[in-house]
Amino acid sequence: MPEPDARPLPSFGQRLRTAMAARGPLCVGIDPHPSLLSAWGLNDDAGGLERFSLTVLDAVGEQAAALKPQVALYERHGSAGMAVLEKLLAASAEAGVLSIADAKRGDIGSTMAAYADAWLRDGSPLAADAVTLSPYLGYGSLRPALDLAAATGRGVFVLALTSNPEGASVQHVGGAESVARRIAEAAAADNAGAGLAGELGSVGLVVGATVRAEVMERLGLDLAAVNGPLLAPGLGAQGATGADIAAAFGTAVGNVLATSSRDILKAGPDTAALRAATERTLAGLAAFSG
Repeated sequence: MPEPDARPLPSFGQRLRTAMAARGPLCVGIDPHPSLLSAWGLNDDAGGLERFSLTVLDAVGEQAAALKPQVALYERHGSAGMAVLEKLLAASAEAGVLSIADAKRGDIGSTMAAYADAWLRDGSPLAADAVTLSPYLGYGSLRPALDLAAATGRGVFVLALTSNPEGASVQHVGGAESVARRIAEAAAADNAGAGLAGELGSVGLVVGATVRAEVMERLGLDLAAVNGPLLAPGLGAQGATGADIAAAFGTAVGNVLATSSRDILKAGPDTAALRAATERTLAGLAAFSG
Protein backbone atom coordinates (compact mmCIF):
# COMPACT_ATOMS: atom_id res chain seq x y z
CA MET A 1 0.00 0.00 0.00
CA PRO A 2 1.47 3.41 -0.91
CA GLU A 3 2.45 5.73 1.91
CA PRO A 4 0.08 8.67 2.47
CA ASP A 5 1.29 11.98 1.09
CA ALA A 6 3.10 13.57 4.03
CA ARG A 7 4.27 16.66 2.18
CA PRO A 8 3.31 19.79 4.08
CA LEU A 9 0.79 22.14 2.56
CA PRO A 10 2.21 25.38 1.14
CA SER A 11 2.62 27.96 3.88
CA PHE A 12 0.59 31.15 3.94
CA GLY A 13 3.68 33.09 2.87
CA GLN A 14 4.13 30.84 -0.15
CA ARG A 15 0.48 31.07 -1.14
CA LEU A 16 0.43 34.83 -0.72
CA ARG A 17 3.60 35.23 -2.80
CA THR A 18 1.99 33.17 -5.57
CA ALA A 19 -1.20 35.26 -5.44
CA MET A 20 0.73 38.54 -5.50
CA ALA A 21 2.79 37.38 -8.49
CA ALA A 22 -0.35 36.40 -10.39
CA ARG A 23 -2.66 39.29 -9.47
CA GLY A 24 -0.55 42.11 -8.08
CA PRO A 25 0.23 43.33 -4.54
CA LEU A 26 -3.29 44.46 -3.62
CA CYS A 27 -5.51 43.51 -0.71
CA VAL A 28 -9.08 44.81 -0.88
CA GLY A 29 -10.60 45.58 2.49
CA ILE A 30 -14.22 44.59 3.01
CA ASP A 31 -15.41 47.34 5.35
CA PRO A 32 -19.22 47.43 5.54
CA HIS A 33 -19.54 50.80 7.28
CA PRO A 34 -23.13 51.96 7.78
CA SER A 35 -22.49 54.87 5.40
CA LEU A 36 -21.30 52.52 2.65
CA LEU A 37 -24.25 50.19 3.14
CA SER A 38 -26.52 53.20 2.77
CA ALA A 39 -24.68 54.42 -0.32
CA TRP A 40 -25.15 51.00 -1.86
CA GLY A 41 -28.89 51.13 -1.11
CA LEU A 42 -28.63 48.40 1.51
CA ASN A 43 -30.10 48.15 4.98
CA ASP A 44 -27.76 48.34 7.97
CA ASP A 45 -28.58 44.80 9.03
CA ALA A 46 -27.36 41.26 8.47
CA GLY A 47 -29.08 41.04 5.10
CA GLY A 48 -27.39 44.18 3.84
CA LEU A 49 -24.09 43.00 5.30
CA GLU A 50 -24.29 39.69 3.42
CA ARG A 51 -25.22 41.31 0.12
CA PHE A 52 -22.36 43.80 0.47
CA SER A 53 -19.77 41.19 1.43
CA LEU A 54 -20.56 38.61 -1.22
CA THR A 55 -20.81 41.29 -3.91
CA VAL A 56 -17.27 42.44 -3.14
CA LEU A 57 -15.99 38.86 -3.20
CA ASP A 58 -17.72 38.18 -6.52
CA ALA A 59 -16.57 41.45 -8.07
CA VAL A 60 -12.90 41.59 -7.12
CA GLY A 61 -11.96 38.16 -5.79
CA GLU A 62 -10.17 37.27 -9.00
CA GLN A 63 -8.25 40.57 -9.09
CA ALA A 64 -6.94 40.99 -5.57
CA ALA A 65 -4.23 38.90 -3.94
CA ALA A 66 -6.32 38.83 -0.75
CA LEU A 67 -9.49 40.18 0.82
CA LYS A 68 -9.54 41.64 4.33
CA PRO A 69 -12.90 41.78 6.13
CA GLN A 70 -12.95 44.21 9.07
CA VAL A 71 -14.24 42.02 11.87
CA ALA A 72 -15.59 44.86 14.04
CA LEU A 73 -18.09 45.81 11.34
CA TYR A 74 -19.54 42.31 11.50
CA GLU A 75 -19.43 42.11 15.31
CA ARG A 76 -21.61 45.21 15.58
CA HIS A 77 -24.49 43.11 14.18
CA GLY A 78 -24.10 40.45 16.88
CA SER A 79 -24.43 36.77 16.11
CA ALA A 80 -26.18 37.46 12.82
CA GLY A 81 -23.24 39.57 11.66
CA MET A 82 -20.71 36.95 12.70
CA ALA A 83 -22.71 34.35 10.77
CA VAL A 84 -22.32 36.53 7.68
CA LEU A 85 -18.57 36.70 8.29
CA GLU A 86 -18.44 32.92 8.56
CA LYS A 87 -20.27 32.66 5.23
CA LEU A 88 -17.88 35.15 3.61
CA LEU A 89 -14.79 33.30 4.85
CA ALA A 90 -16.18 29.97 3.64
CA ALA A 91 -17.09 31.45 0.24
CA SER A 92 -13.61 32.97 -0.07
CA ALA A 93 -11.99 29.63 0.65
CA GLU A 94 -14.24 27.88 -1.86
CA ALA A 95 -13.33 30.48 -4.49
CA GLY A 96 -9.61 30.13 -3.77
CA VAL A 97 -9.30 33.73 -2.54
CA LEU A 98 -6.99 34.38 0.40
CA SER A 99 -8.69 35.96 3.41
CA ILE A 100 -7.18 38.08 6.17
CA ALA A 101 -9.46 38.51 9.16
CA ASP A 102 -8.78 42.01 10.49
CA ALA A 103 -9.54 41.15 14.11
CA LYS A 104 -6.48 42.64 15.90
CA ARG A 105 -6.67 40.04 18.65
CA GLY A 106 -4.22 40.01 21.56
CA ASP A 107 -4.31 38.52 25.04
CA ILE A 108 -2.43 36.08 27.26
CA GLY A 109 -2.40 32.38 28.03
CA SER A 110 -5.55 30.36 27.50
CA THR A 111 -7.44 33.40 26.23
CA MET A 112 -4.91 33.96 23.45
CA ALA A 113 -5.09 30.25 22.69
CA ALA A 114 -8.86 30.55 22.35
CA TYR A 115 -8.51 33.46 19.92
CA ALA A 116 -6.02 31.40 17.93
CA ASP A 117 -8.43 28.46 17.91
CA ALA A 118 -11.21 30.67 16.57
CA TRP A 119 -9.31 32.25 13.69
CA LEU A 120 -6.59 29.74 12.77
CA ARG A 121 -7.80 26.21 13.55
CA ASP A 122 -8.73 23.85 10.75
CA GLY A 123 -12.48 23.35 10.88
CA SER A 124 -13.28 26.52 12.81
CA PRO A 125 -16.22 28.39 11.24
CA LEU A 126 -14.15 31.59 11.54
CA ALA A 127 -10.93 30.14 10.13
CA ALA A 128 -9.22 32.61 7.79
CA ASP A 129 -5.98 32.30 5.89
CA ALA A 130 -4.47 34.91 8.22
CA VAL A 131 -5.46 37.13 11.12
CA THR A 132 -4.21 40.47 12.43
CA LEU A 133 -2.80 40.48 15.97
CA SER A 134 -1.97 43.14 18.56
CA PRO A 135 1.35 42.52 20.40
CA TYR A 136 1.01 45.11 23.15
CA LEU A 137 0.80 42.56 25.94
CA GLY A 138 4.23 41.47 24.74
CA TYR A 139 5.11 39.74 21.48
CA GLY A 140 5.56 36.47 23.34
CA SER A 141 1.92 36.54 24.43
CA LEU A 142 1.02 35.84 20.79
CA ARG A 143 2.80 32.47 20.83
CA PRO A 144 -0.39 30.34 20.76
CA ALA A 145 -1.46 32.05 17.53
CA LEU A 146 2.03 32.01 16.02
CA ASP A 147 2.38 28.28 16.70
CA LEU A 148 -1.10 27.32 15.49
CA ALA A 149 -0.70 29.39 12.32
CA ALA A 150 2.56 27.59 11.58
CA ALA A 151 0.95 24.19 12.22
CA THR A 152 -2.05 24.83 9.95
CA GLY A 153 -0.29 26.66 7.11
CA ARG A 154 -1.89 29.97 8.00
CA GLY A 155 -0.41 33.38 8.68
CA VAL A 156 -0.52 36.34 11.04
CA PHE A 157 0.01 40.07 10.66
CA VAL A 158 1.32 41.71 13.82
CA LEU A 159 0.73 45.42 14.38
CA ALA A 160 4.12 47.12 14.22
CA LEU A 161 3.98 50.68 12.91
CA THR A 162 0.54 52.14 12.34
CA SER A 163 -0.21 55.57 10.93
CA ASN A 164 -2.76 56.74 13.52
CA PRO A 165 -1.40 59.61 15.66
CA GLU A 166 -1.99 57.72 18.92
CA GLY A 167 0.23 54.84 17.81
CA ALA A 168 3.40 56.86 18.23
CA SER A 169 2.97 57.00 22.01
CA VAL A 170 3.71 53.27 22.15
CA GLN A 171 5.31 52.19 18.90
CA HIS A 172 7.90 55.00 18.67
CA VAL A 173 9.14 54.68 22.24
CA GLY A 174 12.86 53.96 22.37
CA GLY A 175 13.96 55.80 19.23
CA ALA A 176 16.42 53.63 17.33
CA GLU A 177 15.64 50.85 19.86
CA SER A 178 11.92 51.39 19.42
CA VAL A 179 9.04 49.13 20.36
CA ALA A 180 8.26 48.85 16.64
CA ARG A 181 11.82 47.65 15.99
CA ARG A 182 11.56 44.98 18.67
CA ILE A 183 8.32 43.69 17.18
CA ALA A 184 9.89 43.58 13.72
CA GLU A 185 12.94 41.74 15.05
CA ALA A 186 10.76 39.18 16.82
CA ALA A 187 8.79 38.54 13.61
CA ALA A 188 12.05 38.19 11.68
CA ALA A 189 13.27 35.59 14.18
CA ASP A 190 10.08 33.56 13.80
CA ASN A 191 10.35 33.62 10.01
CA ALA A 192 14.01 32.65 10.14
CA GLY A 193 13.18 29.79 12.48
CA ALA A 194 10.59 28.40 10.06
CA GLY A 195 13.39 27.19 7.78
CA LEU A 196 11.74 28.22 4.52
CA ALA A 197 14.90 29.08 2.61
CA GLY A 198 14.13 31.50 -0.19
CA GLU A 199 10.43 31.63 0.64
CA LEU A 200 8.34 34.44 2.11
CA GLY A 201 7.65 33.83 5.79
CA SER A 202 4.14 33.65 7.22
CA VAL A 203 4.65 36.06 10.12
CA GLY A 204 3.84 39.45 8.66
CA LEU A 205 3.63 42.96 10.01
CA VAL A 206 1.10 45.76 9.70
CA VAL A 207 2.92 48.93 8.66
CA GLY A 208 0.88 51.94 7.56
CA ALA A 209 1.22 52.90 3.91
CA THR A 210 1.40 56.57 4.89
CA VAL A 211 4.39 56.11 7.22
CA ARG A 212 7.44 57.86 5.78
CA ALA A 213 10.88 56.35 5.23
CA GLU A 214 12.50 58.79 7.63
CA VAL A 215 10.23 57.58 10.44
CA MET A 216 11.15 53.95 9.78
CA GLU A 217 14.84 54.88 9.72
CA ARG A 218 14.59 56.86 12.96
CA LEU A 219 12.89 53.91 14.67
CA GLY A 220 15.52 51.45 13.48
CA LEU A 221 13.22 49.28 11.34
CA ASP A 222 14.80 46.85 8.89
CA LEU A 223 11.67 45.63 7.16
CA ALA A 224 13.55 43.64 4.52
CA ALA A 225 15.08 41.53 7.31
CA VAL A 226 11.62 40.49 8.47
CA ASN A 227 11.24 38.35 5.32
CA GLY A 228 7.49 38.35 5.85
CA PRO A 229 4.54 40.04 4.18
CA LEU A 230 3.97 43.69 5.05
CA LEU A 231 0.30 44.60 5.15
CA ALA A 232 0.15 48.33 4.34
CA PRO A 233 -3.29 49.90 4.92
CA GLY A 234 -3.85 53.47 3.79
CA LEU A 235 -3.77 53.23 0.01
CA GLY A 236 -6.25 55.53 -1.71
CA ALA A 237 -8.69 57.19 0.67
CA GLN A 238 -6.02 57.79 3.33
CA GLY A 239 -3.75 59.40 0.77
CA ALA A 240 -0.96 56.90 0.08
CA THR A 241 0.03 56.12 -3.52
CA GLY A 242 2.09 53.38 -5.09
CA ALA A 243 4.97 55.82 -5.44
CA ASP A 244 4.74 56.69 -1.73
CA ILE A 245 4.92 53.02 -0.81
CA ALA A 246 7.89 52.41 -3.09
CA ALA A 247 9.75 55.33 -1.51
CA ALA A 248 8.94 54.42 2.08
CA PHE A 249 9.50 50.66 2.04
CA GLY A 250 12.68 50.64 0.00
CA THR A 251 14.28 47.22 -0.40
CA ALA A 252 11.32 45.58 1.39
CA VAL A 253 8.79 46.83 -1.14
CA GLY A 254 8.53 43.47 -2.88
CA ASN A 255 6.93 42.08 0.28
CA VAL A 256 4.30 44.83 0.57
CA LEU A 257 0.62 43.93 0.30
CA ALA A 258 -1.05 47.31 -0.08
CA THR A 259 -4.59 47.63 1.21
CA SER A 260 -7.38 49.76 -0.20
CA SER A 261 -10.92 49.74 1.14
CA ARG A 262 -13.12 52.84 0.78
CA ASP A 263 -11.49 54.03 -2.44
CA ILE A 264 -12.64 50.83 -4.15
CA LEU A 265 -15.83 50.10 -2.21
CA LYS A 266 -17.36 53.50 -2.98
CA ALA A 267 -17.66 52.34 -6.61
CA GLY A 268 -20.26 49.72 -5.64
CA PRO A 269 -22.71 48.15 -5.78
CA ASP A 270 -22.16 47.73 -9.53
CA THR A 271 -19.72 44.85 -9.99
CA ALA A 272 -18.25 46.27 -13.19
CA ALA A 273 -17.55 49.56 -11.43
CA LEU A 274 -15.91 47.73 -8.52
CA ARG A 275 -13.71 45.81 -10.93
CA ALA A 276 -12.77 48.99 -12.77
CA ALA A 277 -11.84 50.70 -9.48
CA THR A 278 -9.70 47.72 -8.57
CA GLU A 279 -7.96 47.82 -11.94
CA ARG A 280 -7.19 51.51 -11.46
CA THR A 281 -5.77 50.80 -8.03
CA LEU A 282 -3.59 48.00 -9.37
CA ALA A 283 -2.33 50.29 -12.12
CA GLY A 284 -1.37 52.82 -9.47
CA LEU A 285 0.75 50.19 -7.74
CA ALA A 286 2.92 49.75 -10.83
CA ALA A 287 5.58 51.93 -9.15
CA PHE A 288 6.69 48.87 -7.22
CA SER A 289 4.91 45.92 -8.83
CA GLY A 290 6.62 46.29 -12.21
